[in-house]
Amino acid sequence: MARPNKRTTLREVAEATGLSTAAVSYALRGKHVSKETEERVRKAAADLGYEADPIARALASGRTSTVGVLAGDLQDLWQQQLMAAIGRELLAGDRYALILDAGGDPGRELSLAKQLRDQRVDGLLVSPVDPSAEGWSKIADAVPVVSIGDALSRARTAGEVLFDNRAGIDAVLDYLRGLGHRRVTVLTPTGPSTPDRPADVYVREAADRLGIEVVVLPCPQELDAATAMARRVLANSPDGRRPAGALAPPTAVFCFSDSIAYGVYAAAAEASLTVGRDLSVVGFDDHPVSRVLTPPLTSVDWGLAAIAKEAARLAVAAIEGRRVRRKRILCAPRLSERGSTVAPRE
Repeated sequence: MARPNKRTTLREVAEATGLSTAAVSYALRGKHVSKETEERVRKAAADLGYEADPIARALASGRTSTVGVLAGDLQDLWQQQLMAAIGRELLAGDRYALILDAGGDPGRELSLAKQLRDQRVDGLLVSPVDPSAEGWSKIADAVPVVSIGDALSRARTAGEVLFDNRAGIDAVLDYLRGLGHRRVTVLTPTGPSTPDRPADVYVREAADRLGIEVVVLPCPQELDAATAMARRVLANSPDGRRPAGALAPPTAVFCFSDSIAYGVYAAAAEASLTVGRDLSVVGFDDHPVSRVLTPPLTSVDWGLAAIAKEAARLAVAAIEGRRVRRKRILCAPRLSERGSTVAPRE
């Protein structure tokens, strides 16, 4: 009669090596033992067919080795890239990313954050849709939270990896003004329910300082929806109509995500406008696709690889109860000038 499959236990590995179960556990995790002992234990575990029981380990340690990663909107291609990079950073430390998408909805965002908390994730990384929501305070009290992009103003977080939006916006508007642009439309993924996001506030401040006429409009990040909004912008009216006496269309469009900029390219082509000749377009996160457009998109590089690395590092440190020297990392922008921006034809 065949024997039922039986999981090899940690104790059996300990008996085979003549070590304590604690020493075997440390060796399998590569901690507090010599390299020789680690190799001996790993070989014995492989020979015996030992596999760690994740449920038992979670019960023993109070940890699940799972980290919640909450994206603001995965329609944004840059956020897709960021979430994947964070997942790789966590996996390198034997932790697993549970990635969820808020879809740009602040209510859904808080609901998903609460679900992740209730599922006992060890930590939570979030690129917030609504960084000022009151609900973040209770979530951050229950699980270590690291915020990416904007600070959670009402919560005590375990760490922050923030964009220096003021510097980025100043760099773009200074650059456009230097080229001669005075009418700029800004397309932001911010919805009407969260009008006080830092980038949207800073762009108005910078425009006033520079004497530029700026119109800030919400715009979805999904390509078809962004294209539809860009059509209305290029017709110089959010409702698609150009009333008598209306101001001329913008000479430049500044998009708070490259995904939105792709919609502007599509709408410009439909209108027989050439980006980089008839219209200047600037993005805000320098996605790899932006470098292969025709013409390549001028955009702001925030250093995605470093953002993912720092966010994962802060989350893991908080989970393990380790103190870190800096809990607040400010990412500096780098403007990459390419062919999508020229002096206005006026």
